[in-house]
Amino acid sequence: MRQPDSSGQKSPRQHAGVVVWKDMFRRRHLGRVVWSETFLYTLLAIFIGLLAGSVILLITGFNPLSAYKTLFAGIFGSAKNVMYMVQYATPIIFTGLSVTFAFKTGLFNIGAEGQYIAGSMAALAVSVLLPMPVGIHAVVAVLAGGIAGAFLGSIAGILKAFKGIHEVIVTIMLNWIAFYLSNFLVMSPALKKPNSTASVDIAETSRLNTEAFRDALGTVRIHWGMLMAIAAVIIIWIILNKTTMGYRLRAVGFNRYAAEYGGIPVARSIVASMGISGLLAGLGGAVQVLGVVGRITQLAAQEGYGFDGISVSMIGGINPIGALFAGLFYGGMKYGGSRLNIIGAPSELVNVVIGVIIYSIAIMGAFRALVQFFTAKKEGRPL
Repeated sequence: MRQPDSSGQKSPRQHAGVVVWKDMFRRRHLGRVVWSETFLYTLLAIFIGLLAGSVILLITGFNPLSAYKTLFAGIFGSAKNVMYMVQYATPIIFTGLSVTFAFKTGLFNIGAEGQYIAGSMAALAVSVLLPMPVGIHAVVAVLAGGIAGAFLGSIAGILKAFKGIHEVIVTIMLNWIAFYLSNFLVMSPALKKPNSTASVDIAETSRLNTEAFRDALGTVRIHWGMLMAIAAVIIIWIILNKTTMGYRLRAVGFNRYAAEYGGIPVARSIVASMGISGLLAGLGGAVQVLGVVGRITQLAAQEGYGFDGISVSMIGGINPIGALFAGLFYGGMKYGGSRLNIIGAPSELVNVVIGVIIYSIAIMGAFRALVQFFTAKKEGRPL
């Protein structure tokens, strides 16, 4: 172990390590306060979003109370509606968790959409081209989807770590590569369904549905993917908050130069972070194909699950646990919003409400940072 020099001064490496440790201890100590503040800000943002939706409904001649009653009845009106809402939310929870993990480690993964597509295509390919026994087939297909997403994310991480190319640019470009590659593979002879613009159906042995849900809930639309999403949320929370690897990844996100002086391998951490983030988005694509749609069609445009994940991450306060509840909220709003057509109200109102919520969160976050900045400056505390 390196000893302090004769003057009693710490070396730059030791000093930087202490700075990182103190900063992370302070953040951890204030974690509950920050989360409570974030939760309250999120509730306020949701209220503002619903209020804005009410104003729009009044202007366009609709009764806001009747519209919101119809919307929430579409979510909670029956057990079947709740199950469909959970089904809709499952892939968004995965992509929201993917974006959250990257944000937590100081990176911006705008490529969850492409990683989602890569995961869905890999899962389909394993399901169709590699026959396996029941049980094993689904597990291998899901893992293939995660690995495909991790591979796409790692490309952005490698270019960021070793070439200094910003991950936002790389991930946006990889979104389109995954999009066109998916369309190409869907139309290949090995996967294309004759006289169709879609792939063949996945093998029955790889489906994530189970008769247990039919017996308990009266529906087969719910699959093991939701339980996998909950497990992923718990695992990611533990990794970020309770493991050495999570400490290193967050330290690089806080200050990569201080982390490097503290002995943390920055390049390896960046690649690992983007790889894990991509893996989560890839799992989202895999469970959607294996649990719900059962095939992939030739896409005219990107489906948007990865971009919805960015919204979920923000609504969830850049927190793994928050991403779970934000994903359920987002999925519920999207699914319930389709019922607004019953009273003649436009279902696009939900997009307006969610947009206002996100803008409100961003504005309040900037306002809070500004208040903290001037408060710390006035009190002479370090920023």
